[in-house]
Amino acid sequence: MPWPYVGVKRNMNQKLLKLENLLRFHIVCRQLHSLCQRRTLAQWRHMFSSAYPVWTAQLYARPWQTDALIRAALSQHRLLVTKKEERSQKSQLSSRKSKKEVEVWIGMTVEELARAMEKDIDYIYESLMNTAVDIDSLEADSHLDEVWIKEVIKMAGMKLKWSKLKQEKVRENKDAVKRPQADPALLTPKFPVVTIMGHVDHGKTTLLDKLRKTQVAAMEAGGITQHIGAFLVSLPSGEKITFLDTPGHAAFSAMRARGAQVTDIVILVVAADDGVMKQTVESIQHAKDAQVPIVLAINKCDKPEADPEKVKKELLAYDVVCEDYGGDVQAVHVSALTGDNMMALAEATVALAEMLELKADPTGPVEGTVIESFTDKGRGPVTTAIIQRGTLRKGSILVAGKSWAKVRLMFDENGKTINEAYPSMPVGIVGWRDLPSAGDEILEVESEPRARQVVDWRKYEQEQEKNKESLKLIEEKRKEHQEAHRKAREKYGTLHWKERSLIKYKEKKQQQPLKLKERVERESNVLPIIIKGDVDGSVEALLDIMDTYDASHECELELVHFGVGDISENDVNLAETFHGVIYGFNVNAANVIQQSAAKKGVKIKLHKIIYRLIEDLQEELSSRLPCNVEEHVIGEASILATFSITEGKKKVPVAGCRVQKGQLEKQKKFKLIRNGHVLWKGSLISLKHHKDDISVSKTGMDCGLSLDEEKIEFKVGDDIVCYEEKEVVAKTSWDPGF
Repeated sequence: MPWPYVGVKRNMNQKLLKLENLLRFHIVCRQLHSLCQRRTLAQWRHMFSSAYPVWTAQLYARPWQTDALIRAALSQHRLLVTKKEERSQKSQLSSRKSKKEVEVWIGMTVEELARAMEKDIDYIYESLMNTAVDIDSLEADSHLDEVWIKEVIKMAGMKLKWSKLKQEKVRENKDAVKRPQADPALLTPKFPVVTIMGHVDHGKTTLLDKLRKTQVAAMEAGGITQHIGAFLVSLPSGEKITFLDTPGHAAFSAMRARGAQVTDIVILVVAADDGVMKQTVESIQHAKDAQVPIVLAINKCDKPEADPEKVKKELLAYDVVCEDYGGDVQAVHVSALTGDNMMALAEATVALAEMLELKADPTGPVEGTVIESFTDKGRGPVTTAIIQRGTLRKGSILVAGKSWAKVRLMFDENGKTINEAYPSMPVGIVGWRDLPSAGDEILEVESEPRARQVVDWRKYEQEQEKNKESLKLIEEKRKEHQEAHRKAREKYGTLHWKERSLIKYKEKKQQQPLKLKERVERESNVLPIIIKGDVDGSVEALLDIMDTYDASHECELELVHFGVGDISENDVNLAETFHGVIYGFNVNAANVIQQSAAKKGVKIKLHKIIYRLIEDLQEELSSRLPCNVEEHVIGEASILATFSITEGKKKVPVAGCRVQKGQLEKQKKFKLIRNGHVLWKGSLISLKHHKDDISVSKTGMDCGLSLDEEKIEFKVGDDIVCYEEKEVVAKTSWDPGF
C-alpha cells in the first residue's frame, strides 16, 4: 500500500474518534439533566402531548434507543468519508494516467518539438541544459537526435508517440508486382530471344545484316553500333528468332548487361584475326551473371590471318569450353562479309533453343522489359520493349518505372503497325505519359486510376529514400558543426575578450567575397555541361563515362542537366545561366536554337560518334586548365675561372666561361647549377668577350659574365645554362578508358 494512502486513512480515523467522543459526552450530559428535570418535564407532558406527539416521543426516547441511533449515524458517516477518500484517490490516479501525448518524429527540429509540446523554445533549451547537447549551437531549425527528444518529453512528464513511424506502417503498399508462376499446362512454345555480343568492330552488326538481309551497318556512324536494336528474323526453315544487337564499344557496358538479362541465348562474336578482347571478356561475364547459354560465332574466317583454334584456346581461360575441347559450347566458323556458314549458325541457335524447351504464358496481364526509350517529335515518348508474358494489345494500360501508358500504337522494327504482340516479340509502344528508363520492368494493370496509384506509390517510395539520405547528411553536417563549434570554444576559451575579438575580425576578413579577378580564375576551373541524347541508353552510357571522371583537382566537371531529345531553348538558357557547354549525341539543334546560342555565347557541340564526343570534352577540360611553363635550353657553358672586378666602390664577381653547347643569349634567362642542384635563376648584368660587350656567345667561345645577384659565389666546374620559358597547353589527366 503506498504511503500517501496510509496517511489519509490515519487522518480519517482520528476525525471519527473525535466525533464519537463528542457524541458520547452529549449522551452523558442528557442523562444527568434528565434526573433533575423529570418533574418539570412531567408537568409539560399534558400540555404538549396533544399538539406535538412525535416530538414528545423522541424527547423521552430510551438511552439504548439513542445509542442505536448514534451507532447508525457513525456507520453512515464512516461510509460517506470512505467513499469520499476513494473518489479523491481515483481522481489522483486518473490524473496520473492521463498524461499528455506528444507526437514526434525522427529528425524533429527544436521549433517543431516546442510546437508539439505546446511550449516555447526556451523550455526546450532549459530541458537540455544539463545534457551533453551543445546549447550554444542549437538553433530553432536544428534537428534533434532521438535520445534528446525522449529526454525532453520525459522531463516534461509527457508521453511519447512516434507519429511518422506509424504513418509509414499504416500506408498500404500499392505497387504492382509480377503474377505468380503460371501453370505448366498453360505454357506454349515460344521462339528464342538471342543477344549478339562481343568486342567492338568484330562484325556483330554485319553478321545480323546477313541474317536479316538488311544494311544496318552501312547506316551506323563510324561503323560502330551505339544503340541496342531488337529485330525479329524469319529463317528459311520457318523458325523465328528475336535478335538483340548490343553495342560492343566500351562505353555501352550497361546496354550489354541489359541485353543479357532479357535474353534466352547469347551469340558471342569473336574475330578470328583479333582474338579475345576486353569487351569479349565482359560479354562472357554478363552471360554468366544472367545464367544464359552461349553459342560461339568465330567471325572473319575468310581472312588469311584468321586463326579460329587460337580463339578457342584463349576462351578456355574464361571457362568457355567448346565442343572440340570436351565442353558444351557450340562453335561455328562464319564470315559475315561473305555469308559463309550463316545458316549453320542459325541452325545451331535453333537447336539450342529446342534443347532448352523455351515456353511462355500468352494469357493474362502483360509482362515485359523496356529495351530502349526515346522521344519522337510526332509520337512523343516511345519505347522498344520485349514482351515476356501475356499478349499486348492496343488500349492496354502499362506501368514501367515511374511512368505509365495507355497503348495508342504498336509497331515492329520496320515501323509497320501491328495489333498484337506475343511473348518474345520486340515491339515499339506509343502512348507513354513520361519517358521510362531503359531496363524498367513493364507490367499491365487493370485501369488508369490503378496505374496512377502505382506510379504515385513508387514516387512516394523514392521520396522516402531521399528523405532518409537527406536526414543522414543533415545529421552528419550537424555533428561537423558541433565539433567545429566545440573546437572554436576551446580555442577562444582561455583568451581575453579583446584578443578573441581581434582573432575573429581577422578570420572574418579572410572570408570576405572574392575579388573579380579571383572569382574569374575560380570559375575558369569549373566546366558546367548539359548532355542531350537521342535515346535513354545513350544518355545512360554518357553518364556512366562521366562517373569515371577523376581529375576534379584540375578542373571540376559539373553536370547541370541531362535528358533525351533535341536541344531546346531551355537548354540554351540553362547553359547561359551556368556558363556551360551543351553536348548533343545523335540529336539536332534547330537553326533558331543555334542562332540564340550564338547570341548568348553558349557553345553547342553535336556528335554522332560517342568517342568523338568524349575527345571533345577532354579538349574543353584541357582549355580550362592553366598553361604549363616548359624550359627550353638554348645553350650551356662551363665555368673555367672566377675573378672579381671593381665597379665604383663595390666588387662584382665574374665567371670566366666556355660555351659547350648551343649559345648564350644575354636577353634570355639563366640558371647556375652545381652538382646537379640549381643555386640561382635570373638574368645577366653583363656578357663580355675579352673587353667587348656582346649579346650572343656561341659554341666554343670564351666569355665573362656577371649575374644580377651579387651574393652568389662562383666555383670552377659550375655550369651556366641559358634557357627560355614557353607556355604549353595543359592536358587533362582524365582517362575514360577508351
